[in-house]
Amino acid sequence: MQIGLISLLDGLVYGMLLFMLASGLTLILSMMGVLNFAHASVYMLGAYFAYELSRWVGFWPALIIAPLLCGAIGAAIEVWGLRRVHHNGHIAELLFTFGLVFIIGRAVQMAWGMLPMPYRVPASLDFPLFSLYGENFPAYRGFMLLISALMLLTIWLLLKKTRIGLIIQAALTHPSMVSALGHDVPSVFTIVFAGGSLLAGLAGVIAGNYLTTESSMADAMGPIVFVVVIFGGLGSLAGCFIASILMGMVQTFSVVMEWSFADMLRPLGISVSADDLLGEILTISISRIGPLVPYVLLIVILLFRPRGLMGTRET
Repeated sequence: MQIGLISLLDGLVYGMLLFMLASGLTLILSMMGVLNFAHASVYMLGAYFAYELSRWVGFWPALIIAPLLCGAIGAAIEVWGLRRVHHNGHIAELLFTFGLVFIIGRAVQMAWGMLPMPYRVPASLDFPLFSLYGENFPAYRGFMLLISALMLLTIWLLLKKTRIGLIIQAALTHPSMVSALGHDVPSVFTIVFAGGSLLAGLAGVIAGNYLTTESSMADAMGPIVFVVVIFGGLGSLAGCFIASILMGMVQTFSVVMEWSFADMLRPLGISVSADDLLGEILTISISRIGPLVPYVLLIVILLFRPRGLMGTRET
């Protein structure tokens, strides 16, 4: 019971962090059809920018300035990069963003090195929020949940209650019609790309001191973010949210599960021996294969529902 409740809270925190990072990528991929490999790299930049800014102006100004810098970088990438290669097709766009991963990664290593940065939780949030079965729940994790919830509410209000939100939603599925109505669709693309980069930067700011700020953090988060986007379905923020929470819970719970599939079969009267390959696989504990579980779920969803959980377009 104790482990279950603590894992539930940790999974919720991690899932909301995934949603913050994946929501912007969902909009970018849905609207522009661009598989932005550099999205996690912008997330990494957000963490490093916040680390540097927090040294000079403190954490709270960095919480605002660093995401804005990431948004500006995203706008520059779209205007001076993706827009120029767009006429060459999606392969050129994919290769461009793939190249950005290496450029940003090497730039970060040249500027800050390869060792983890001492980016710490601010002192004002470095205390236990409450205790559960003797385990303290840090206030900073509660802060992460609050920021993620506010971001979710802001995105919903922006897309559902504002004119620009209606234009963005229309451009997701009918860009030609939106352009025919007199709207500047390329500028809408820039706004969406910059907004997605801003959200990635914000995720980096609040995750950099929760996890670790290092040059490999983009490689650690990038694959699972794409799993979330595809699993949730293109064009569906609701699907992205559900997939984020699900993947967060799956990854958190799987690392504490010491039983195996053989243990699950034993109450049914099925005995599994580890003498052959299949038996050896079935006797492996879930905690040892926990990082692979989201990818197994992705394969399953693609086999039975290629558009994703709540997607409106085929992946």
